[in-house]
Amino acid sequence: MSLDLLDLARDIALEAGDLARRRRAEGVSIAASKSTLADIVTEADREVEALVRSRLAAERPGDGFLGEESDASDGTTGITWVVDPIDGTVNYASGMPSYAVSIAAVRGADRLAGVVRTPVLGETFVAARGEGAFVEAGGARHRVRVSSEYPAGALIATGFGYDPATHAGDIETVQRVMPLARDVRRIGAAAIDLGYVAAGRLDAFFERGLKPWDMAAGALIVAEAGGAVLTLPADDFGREMTIAAHPDLAQKIADRILPE
Repeated sequence: MSLDLLDLARDIALEAGDLARRRRAEGVSIAASKSTLADIVTEADREVEALVRSRLAAERPGDGFLGEESDASDGTTGITWVVDPIDGTVNYASGMPSYAVSIAAVRGADRLAGVVRTPVLGETFVAARGEGAFVEAGGARHRVRVSSEYPAGALIATGFGYDPATHAGDIETVQRVMPLARDVRRIGAAAIDLGYVAAGRLDAFFERGLKPWDMAAGALIVAEAGGAVLTLPADDFGREMTIAAHPDLAQKIADRILPE
C-alpha cells in the first residue's frame, strides 16, 4: 500500500509544483498574513492546495485531509493526507527558487509515504515506509542516506519563527549548537531542509515551531535515509523543537539545546 500511496503523492506533487511555478511566473498576489505580518499566504498557496485536495478526493474519497490553507477533514479509511502546498512561501513570493510542495500519507502516528517536490530546482525527494529514500531528477533516481562523518564539523541548517519575540531565543539556540558546526544555513523551507538532510547535503537541521504539514513528508524521507527526527519539549512560546540528522548527531544537538 505504501508504494501505491507514494505513486499517487508523486503524481499530484508534480502537477501541483507545475501549477505553483506557473503562477509565480504570472506574478504573485498576497492574499493575507497568517500568524504575523511577515508570515504570508499567497493566492497560489490556496489554489495549489485546492488542486491537491481535489485530486486526492477523486482518487481516494474516503481518506482524511490536513492542509495548511484549508479546513481539516476526517476520513473513513484511517489514512490522512498532510499537505503543505507551498513550503517556503516567503521565498516563493520573493522570487527565490527554494520552495516546495510537500505531500505525505499517514495512518495515525505512522508515516506511510512522503514526497517533497521542488518545482524550480527540479528535484523530487520521495520515501515509502520500509522502502528507503530517494531523490529523483532529470529521469534518474538515486537512493539517499544521511551523512555520518563530519571531520570539519557539521553543516547545519535552522529556521526562525516569524514572531520577533522569539528571535532572541532562536539565536541563543544557534549559539549553543555552533560548537558542533562547520557552518549554518538558513534556506527558509523546512521540507527542503529535511530533504537535504536525507541526501547528506546538510548534516543536520533543527527548528522550533514546525507544523505537521511542514515536516510530515520530510521526516519520513529522513527516517528512510537512516536518520532520526527528534522532538524536544516546547519553549515558553509553546514551540516544540524538531531535530533531524544521523541519530548520533541528532542526540548531540539535543544535548546542547537542553543541557543538564
